[in-house]
Amino acid sequence: MSGSVASAFRKSRLLFLIPLLSLFLAGCGVNSIPTYEEQAKAKWSDVLNQYQRRNDLIPNLVETVKGFAQQERTVLQAVTEARAQATAIQVNASTITDPEAFKKFQATQGQLSGALGRLLAVSENYPDLKSNQNFLSLQSQLEGTENRIAVARRDYIEAVRLYNTELTTFPGRIWASLLYSGKKPMEEFTVEDSAKRLPQVKF
Repeated sequence: MSGSVASAFRKSRLLFLIPLLSLFLAGCGVNSIPTYEEQAKAKWSDVLNQYQRRNDLIPNLVETVKGFAQQERTVLQAVTEARAQATAIQVNASTITDPEAFKKFQATQGQLSGALGRLLAVSENYPDLKSNQNFLSLQSQLEGTENRIAVARRDYIEAVRLYNTELTTFPGRIWASLLYSGKKPMEEFTVEDSAKRLPQVKF
């Protein structure tokens, strides 16, 4: 009888300790790494969505400018080619842990930003184009999209900072070695400030 009582006591103590241990582990940050990882991936999706929004605007913008400034063939072609290169790159969640893929992605997006900036600068030379309602609408949409890209990039950079810090500092470093050894640091946008400047949209 005493053996069964002792066994029952051990079981009840174990049932009490399991949730207590779970709370302890949660409090020690065992879930922080996957939580921060998912947040960073969500912010990366936001970045991609905003770049896609910009890509979708470009064909109409190019066609509108072409209608008023056909002679600016070189600038128009540069935008079209830069867009083609940017959309040709396959990006997904794994891109942010692949330094080469990430570098290629941000380089093509930087080239597209530069080409768009030159296209908008050229438009200043064509009063009829600057007053065209379709062009003004596209300009406004592009400006809003560039602002959203900047915000999405900023949020992504902050989310990656939290994730990478958790991987390399205590106690996250312990959990990374014990439970998440396959997790890699994520890449950040590292282009120069001059390349990050938004295309200037003037009305």
